[in-house]
Amino acid sequence: MKLLLDYDLNTLENELEPFSQPKYAAKQIFGWINKGRDFDEMTNVSKEFRERLKQDYYAVGLTVEKKLTGKDGTVKYLFRLNDGNCIESVLMSYKYGRTLCVSTQVGCRMGCTFCASALGGLVRDLTAGEILSQIVAVNRDFDDEKRAVTNVVLMGSGEPLDNYDNVIAFLRLVNSPNGLNISYRNISLSTSGIVPNMYKLAEENMPINLTVSLHASTQQKREQLMPVARKYDINEVMAAAKNYFDKTGRRVIFEYTLIDGVNDGFDDAERLSKLVKGMSAHINLIRLNPVKESEHKPASSKNAYAFAEKLNALGASATVRRQMGVDIEGACGQLRRKYLAEKD
Repeated sequence: MKLLLDYDLNTLENELEPFSQPKYAAKQIFGWINKGRDFDEMTNVSKEFRERLKQDYYAVGLTVEKKLTGKDGTVKYLFRLNDGNCIESVLMSYKYGRTLCVSTQVGCRMGCTFCASALGGLVRDLTAGEILSQIVAVNRDFDDEKRAVTNVVLMGSGEPLDNYDNVIAFLRLVNSPNGLNISYRNISLSTSGIVPNMYKLAEENMPINLTVSLHASTQQKREQLMPVARKYDINEVMAAAKNYFDKTGRRVIFEYTLIDGVNDGFDDAERLSKLVKGMSAHINLIRLNPVKESEHKPASSKNAYAFAEKLNALGASATVRRQMGVDIEGACGQLRRKYLAEKD
């Protein structure tokens, strides 16, 4: 079974050509699927054609299995894919609009020691349409006519650059004027540092925001927290990030999760400031969202703001990210893991 949301309008027209339907039928269907509508809801498409499509295609990529709303308005979705696997997305509200954090894989193979997504390993990659389906489903959940999601961050479960081809296809789909038409500048992609694909991304002519999960100021500490660092040295990651800015003109964001007693000392701040010196970059400090299966504890709020103050005093741009969705286990992979445990 194929997913119709994997196609842009041109390729959908080609895909449906053997059905001998009017050319405008593909455009009608494309409009429906980008509103999250299933075949039975496509009222201007003939019933006979819809029944034929049902035999070989899915119109929607997922369904809402569970929805949690936090005290701060953050909404966490557990989605069930057509093959039965589950993924998560988190919707966060800001003054400038709503940002959806989407997953790019079922699980993750990066193995970061503080992340719930990595605990079960990688199950499979998501297709471009399955990534897009998360946005489409949230738009529909909020309002059938208006687009609830204005900004997208690829920071959910999975490593986007480990699923490179599907992620690039998704970016083209979500930016398409015929589709959701979300500006590249409203999209951020987070990577743990897949260096070769960071260079490839810089050549795609997509001015998205690149966020690099650094989480340590030395190679040794980074290897302890992030196994991927054993393959890609911290200096290689920094060079690839600088190249991204040189090619795109987009300032690079470095994410740094503050873990109590591990990477939150002033010596860490000093080394971190030296790493970004001379770069157009910003450091986004994150207080760890606790994961039950991990021994790591979050740095205190006091230490987090002192760390930021130290960085700024050293000439580095840094802020502490507002915590959102803590009461609904907003961190990547937590809801999915809890759901799967309850089913066993």
